[in-house]
Amino acid sequence: MYLEPPSDCCGLAFLCGLFHASGEIQIKDGKQVAYILTDIQEIYSFVNKIFNNLYGDFLALEIEDDYKINQKTYYRISLPSERTSKILKDLGFIDNEGIVDFSGRIDEYIIKSECCKKSFVQGAFIGSATSSIRLSEEANKKTNTGYHIEFTSHSHNFLQGLSEILANFNIFPKLIQRKNLFVLYLKDASQVSDLLALVGAYNSVLELQNELAVRELRNKVNRQTNCLNANISKTVEASLNQLNAINTIESTIGLDSLPSDLQEVALLRLANTEESLDELLKLSKIKLTKSGLNHRFRKIIKLAKELEE
Repeated sequence: MYLEPPSDCCGLAFLCGLFHASGEIQIKDGKQVAYILTDIQEIYSFVNKIFNNLYGDFLALEIEDDYKINQKTYYRISLPSERTSKILKDLGFIDNEGIVDFSGRIDEYIIKSECCKKSFVQGAFIGSATSSIRLSEEANKKTNTGYHIEFTSHSHNFLQGLSEILANFNIFPKLIQRKNLFVLYLKDASQVSDLLALVGAYNSVLELQNELAVRELRNKVNRQTNCLNANISKTVEASLNQLNAINTIESTIGLDSLPSDLQEVALLRLANTEESLDELLKLSKIKLTKSGLNHRFRKIIKLAKELEE
């Protein structure tokens, strides 16, 4: 994320994205009350700096201990009561007539530039994004976990607008409804990596890229091993078929009855029962290609089948 609070326009976009994702607006005693509810303690200091830069004021912080129920501690970051209406209007939650807009519509003025779009995504990411990415702790440890990041909200408009913003950065999530919530999610590893880079989570990007490299290497080794095993199985099966045919001929008409060219390869196989055709050619002085050697063995197998019939 930002090392320093962003510029005014981007700071406003960040607050807007965060408020859309985890903000609440209530009417108490005829007055508007607005706050951000989060379980991330570090958010307050950063958001407070942005707010102070924009409005020369500070946000109030309250701790709500909900540990017994949800195993979490929540932090309520409240807007100053005397400035709430102005701030909500700046963020696009109150229209020119003073009516609070609960639709989840994202004010186009807030995200008019690319840098502000990026800041809005960062705020939304901090406010409502969750991830089920689990990286391998060891290079040789296999994980079946995929790559998944999602934003959840009760507002379809907000997530639809966020999806359109992400499309500007060639990130294309899917939007679904899950019970009473809407979910905007990514499962493609490269898209997840792009989103992490967009919000400034560069360490996570490096870890994910490393994980992708490890998994690709593991998959390559597995493919090569499977291919090698398959080749070994084919070699063994071919050798057994050839030996069975040679033994059938030996026990019926004898190998001496074979033409010299077939007798030559039959004896070669009997002397090297486990070798591949390539190895047989290297071990012998027979001037044949691999195809030619295989052709002679096929003749032997055909003859053995005729004798068995």
